[in-house]
Amino acid sequence: MTPRMATAGDLDAVVALERQIFPDDAWPRDKLEDDLRSSFAHFLVTESGGVITGYAIAQHLPGNDVADIQNIAVVEAHQGEGLGAALLDALLSWCESRHATAIMLEVRADNGAAQSLYASRGFHTIATRPGYYQPAGVDAFVMRREVTS
Repeated sequence: MTPRMATAGDLDAVVALERQIFPDDAWPRDKLEDDLRSSFAHFLVTESGGVITGYAIAQHLPGNDVADIQNIAVVEAHQGEGLGAALLDALLSWCESRHATAIMLEVRADNGAAQSLYASRGFHTIATRPGYYQPAGVDAFVMRREVTS
């Protein structure tokens, strides 16, 4: 399942997946739609049999040296198949192609699998944001990866 660019036709499925995976702190539809339309965002999906199985979003604003990975999500039935890694690698390539010198993200402190994936791609924890994920009050680890040419 190779990541592909998301289209407007994917939005309903991505919104449903967002609510399924992140029931307490799902991003609103309008935020996802803004990212889909933005020329400063890279919005990818994976699918199996025509069903969206994961998605990922990165953003790199003009004049900013740092790109942000905003979200990577894979439906539970397809976790452990390498989809998260494929989505992350595609986002990293996009960020690098836009000449970002660093890439940052936040990850839930209770999501060890995601932390391990990010660490395997050179991300390091640089800060903690206490109670960042609401309403659960879960801390976020801020992670950063320097881009080397």
